[in-house]
Amino acid sequence: MSSSQTLQGDIPVGNWIDRHVPAAARPYFRLMRLDRPIGTWLLLFPCWWSIALAGEGWPDLWLFALFAVGAGVMRGAGCTFNDWADRDFDGRVARTAGRPIPSGAVSPTQALAFLGLQLLIGLGVLMQLNNFAVAVGIASLLLVFPYPFMKRITYWPQAWLGLTFNWGALLGWAAVSGHMGLPALLLYAAGPFWTLGYDTIYAHQDKEDDALIGVKSTALRLGDDTVRWLWLFYPMTLALIGAAGWAAGLSWAFWPGLALAGFHLLWQIRTVDIHDGADCLAKFKSNRHFGWLVLLAIVAGKVL
Repeated sequence: MSSSQTLQGDIPVGNWIDRHVPAAARPYFRLMRLDRPIGTWLLLFPCWWSIALAGEGWPDLWLFALFAVGAGVMRGAGCTFNDWADRDFDGRVARTAGRPIPSGAVSPTQALAFLGLQLLIGLGVLMQLNNFAVAVGIASLLLVFPYPFMKRITYWPQAWLGLTFNWGALLGWAAVSGHMGLPALLLYAAGPFWTLGYDTIYAHQDKEDDALIGVKSTALRLGDDTVRWLWLFYPMTLALIGAAGWAAGLSWAFWPGLALAGFHLLWQIRTVDIHDGADCLAKFKSNRHFGWLVLLAIVAGKVL
């Protein structure tokens, strides 16, 4: 975070949104989390991994660009719907009370209208793909819309988020090939374990407030045993990504890259302090590096 940027709750202020975006539009940019792109990266990487895995040689950069736009818009739509569904909870938590809906900067009705606009843009991006990929993309909505309510009924909402956030592993493959394949299914299976790891770490920031207001999470369910569970979540992530690479016939060059990605996850496990909110946030954000390492490993396995 730059020296000119501070936080009000979990909202960065004094950044490019305040400097360059008209005042009337700022709450909507923040509703989309455009100033906090880590969520877009975490949604995008499974798409890019799968596109690279399904292609021949270098990945299709046009598909990379389309999926980048789609991930940004759909992550924004997901955040908008999540904030609309959680508006009463967010207003009771110090870290989230300043978000656009609970603060009154955007009304619930305005948020739903903005959600509709984002979904239309996302549909426009999706319609650039083949018919099978369009069907796969539309099917993801069956996971997207129930997600905000999972934290009210189960201590494992991160598992549902994993199923949702990693759907791009199926969509990317479908966009390239026009059908589904075993490597895509294995890559998709890896995703929820990765998400269980990074989002449980993230959820430790809010565990005290969540306990007070009755919101459930894996951080509350696993508590001080979280690090021991990371030894399950992250190795399973690596094993299934490795299985996807093997099923796709990647060359030897894939494996050193995957090993480097594994060392990154090992670093997270060995150094995370689940009682330090700032460290949890830093470890969560560091998964962008993991995403790049896996992508480079897959590309290397295709071209070398």
